[in-house]
Amino acid sequence: MRHSRRDFLWNIGGGFGGLAVSQMFARDALTAEIDRAQPEFNGGLHHPAKVRRVIQLFMTGGVSPMDTFDYKPELEKLHGQKLGPQEKPEGFTAMPGAIMKSPFKFKQHGESGRWVSSVFPHQAQEVDEMAFLMAMASKTNVHGPGTYMMNSGFQLPGFPSMGAWISYGLGNLTDELPTFVVLPDTKGLPYNQKGAFSAGFLPAVHQGTIINASGKSPVPDLFAKERYAFATREADRDGFELLRQLNVEHASKHPHDSRLDARIESYELAARMQLSAPDAFDVAQESEATHKAYGLDNKVTEDFGRRCLLARRLVERGTRFVQVWSGPQGATGNWDNHGSIPNELPPIASSVDQPIAALIRDLRSRGLFEDTLLIWTTEFGRTPFAQGGDGRDHNGGSFVTWLAGAGIKAGTSYGHSDEWGYQAVEGKTYCYDFYATVLHLLGIDHQRLTFRQNGIDRRLTDVHGHVVSEILA
Repeated sequence: MRHSRRDFLWNIGGGFGGLAVSQMFARDALTAEIDRAQPEFNGGLHHPAKVRRVIQLFMTGGVSPMDTFDYKPELEKLHGQKLGPQEKPEGFTAMPGAIMKSPFKFKQHGESGRWVSSVFPHQAQEVDEMAFLMAMASKTNVHGPGTYMMNSGFQLPGFPSMGAWISYGLGNLTDELPTFVVLPDTKGLPYNQKGAFSAGFLPAVHQGTIINASGKSPVPDLFAKERYAFATREADRDGFELLRQLNVEHASKHPHDSRLDARIESYELAARMQLSAPDAFDVAQESEATHKAYGLDNKVTEDFGRRCLLARRLVERGTRFVQVWSGPQGATGNWDNHGSIPNELPPIASSVDQPIAALIRDLRSRGLFEDTLLIWTTEFGRTPFAQGGDGRDHNGGSFVTWLAGAGIKAGTSYGHSDEWGYQAVEGKTYCYDFYATVLHLLGIDHQRLTFRQNGIDRRLTDVHGHVVSEILA
């Protein structure tokens, strides 16, 4: 079969043709997929929006609810008794041990009287800003599927994450920064690696942009290295025009391949970020008081604090969705406290507690809570039974999520677990209900945000989900 000269150039370039670009071409293709947010809906797609941007704080590993936000005095009465399952349940990593009380003291805080353990002294001061989902549940207690489920609604790979759906449904708020930004733990990526922020079957342009917040260059290769002095905008002009023509011709021959559009958009965005990113990522511009508030002067809190501060700077400048991760995948350095709750939970809790409280106060003081939603969550909970000596095993039966900011009825809660914190018993809330609620605040009807894939109209909420109106203002 004969190939045109341009086909030959494309093939030997191995995708090099995506280096440059027609921004209008990419944008027109994306706009054709779905009606964008309507001004008359205050930025919403289907109804007036209360939220325009979202920051999600994701605690990797499965936070223990009965040692943080879900006070269970019954565990103190039953401590040491063998009352759990007599056989190892599916997904448990070991046989359940005896009932174990929390090793941490709980106190009531704020006008709402919210019980919080001593591992979160800073967040405890802000509970009147939060609305708690106290009966969250997962269909799995395995990290990989659980992380997929709390990000995409499915336990398998290949489905778009919530950030990608929001990007697809609403588009960007600024041309200068990515719409969906991911700030992973500097120790490593979470379970499923980049699959947790994938665009799945949505156009590739909607996948999360990973930023290395601790590196000298948070966005790699944004600028040419010093030894490539010839790589100037002026020198590239003619080459860009040639490549633009190749891109347009290739796209016309492959209209169903979104990778070229994504490559085009990514390089256009990179060009714009050469002007905007240095300012957005330069937290040194912040005052000494702000650095201290976020814990940037403390080795324990510096990493997560820097990323929380960066998240605020990004949403302030128009990024639509920012995800901040605490903990990498694996058996250590996260919230997967199999070995010892008393020894493993306090260090990871201390690393995030002050920065999260600072982020809440900062968003509030700057007026950003008027249209910004802050979310704290994890993939599942932990058992009320001991594992080994004083650890806890995985438990999809009940865990806690909280939300704060625009559209949220502050100081409230919805649902509750049983007296041990083992299973959700009232107001059970799955990821689908959580997604439906977040999308509702963004002005999106979760049943109408769809994408046809393999003959199926796919949704973030699959065939489930209801808005948890009890926590909405």
